Amino acid sequence: MIRYALKCEQDHMFDSWFQSAEAFDKLISAGLVTCSVCGALGVEKAIMAPQVRTARKTEVTQAEAKTGPLSAPASPAEQALAEMRRMVEENSENVGEKFATEARAIHDGDAPERSIYGQAKPDEAKALIEDGIPVAPLPWGNRRSN
Repeated sequence: MIRYALKCEQDHMFDSWFQSAEAFDKLISAGLVTCSVCGALGVEKAIMAPQVRTARKTEVTQAEAKTGPLSAPASPAEQALAEMRRMVEENSENVGEKFATEARAIHDGDAPERSIYGQAKPDEAKALIEDGIPVAPLPWGNRRSN
């Protein structure tokens, strides 16, 4: 197992474990590594200091104690964003790439009214806004399962 310090395109820093360096490279090229904070796909290795442990039992260092679980958000803003994402995902339906069509159908009364989220191309989102259909961008990227 190997642990890498990673950084996403939104400058979130996080650590993740991989079976090997080759496994990491394979997952990155397949687009299966996402930011643990925002879900962005643009993830790369960050500069990290090597950790060397001796065969003797070692105590947890102060730095290790501060970091907490690898999946925990690093700042209050990231914690708030993670909580907002959890609430949206628990209380809304993910309609994926059909977002613009479904939002328009709900607005026109052709589909049942409900909270939805998904992806829309910029021109689709602009057309929805111009037609008075209330939409808002979410501050995170797509989440893929690893």
